[in-house]
Amino acid sequence: MIPFLNLREINAPYDSEFQERFKTFLEKGWYVLGDEVRLFEEEYAAYCGTKYCVGTANGLDALRLILEGYKILGKLSEGDEVLVASNTYIATILGIQQAGLIPVLVEANIDTYNFDFDDLQHKTTTQTKVIMPTHLYGQLTDMDGVTAFAKANHLLVVTDAAQSHGAIASNGKRSGSLGDASGVSFYPTKNLGALGDGGAITTDDKALAEVVKAYRNYGFKERYVSAYKGVNSRLDEVQALFLRIKLRDLDTSNNRRRAIAKRYLNEINNKKLILPSWDGSDAHVFHLFVIRCEDRDALQRYLTEKGIGSIIHYPVPPHKQEALDAYADMSFPVTEQIHREVLSIPLSPVMSDSMVSEVTQALNAY
Repeated sequence: MIPFLNLREINAPYDSEFQERFKTFLEKGWYVLGDEVRLFEEEYAAYCGTKYCVGTANGLDALRLILEGYKILGKLSEGDEVLVASNTYIATILGIQQAGLIPVLVEANIDTYNFDFDDLQHKTTTQTKVIMPTHLYGQLTDMDGVTAFAKANHLLVVTDAAQSHGAIASNGKRSGSLGDASGVSFYPTKNLGALGDGGAITTDDKALAEVVKAYRNYGFKERYVSAYKGVNSRLDEVQALFLRIKLRDLDTSNNRRRAIAKRYLNEINNKKLILPSWDGSDAHVFHLFVIRCEDRDALQRYLTEKGIGSIIHYPVPPHKQEALDAYADMSFPVTEQIHREVLSIPLSPVMSDSMVSEVTQALNAY
């Protein structure tokens, strides 16, 4: 049996150090917004190449708090429009709506699964204030194009970097430093995964960092004195402690992911399957290895029979979700095709070469 993802095996190498440092954490008796969060924020900001990092409870809150922060700073107002991928996880869109802004869905590119730039340009109006690209499956959006378009149209760029920890753009900058601000998730399945929920905001904007740092903690500007109608969305000390340990190995694990992806791309040879588009650069960290097949459901049943795990990311596009019924009558043919055909196959830094061979052989025999 080859599981889709074995989180226990991924985290097992950190058991001893985590238990040792957890004991120290217990002895200190400081459980919320202490040294571990502060140090992780400093270390993750340095890793991403940004001046600031603010830990949050999860990735959804990270995106929402960025937008709430810009509203407080007067850069956004209720009802402003945000250009966002139609092919994304629903949290990207929920974060926009929960901040009182309007998501404007942009069609996907069939090769990259990220923005279709022609459609993005057509969707821009006088109410558009933000572009929010999603670096889907671990592959960076063309940020040169996004940045140039945003600059020409005086738009903010807020990236959903939840799936792209450590990805490096052609200019040498890492995911998390490719816009005015970025929101990231540390959900356990992510390339940098915690032992529970967690998220963060990265930015070079000091004013934004200060606002969201207060906003995540009831809006406190000092203890029990609120400057804003904030929320409780703090990165947990224990999760920060564990993330600090794992951050040291992120580049190594991403390189292993790329090595497995390279094998899949070189060795899977089946005309029924469409493999991901990748230029071989570090702009992809393969959070997921997503193939496409016209009869996706039959392929998944076949893999299950072979003892190979797989997951559909994602079965229902956001505009077809019951929760987002305002978009129900809209049509995004490329996005809908992607959601009908995609299947994520096993890829993780702890997969053995023999496992990769077994998955490859099964797919070639399909």
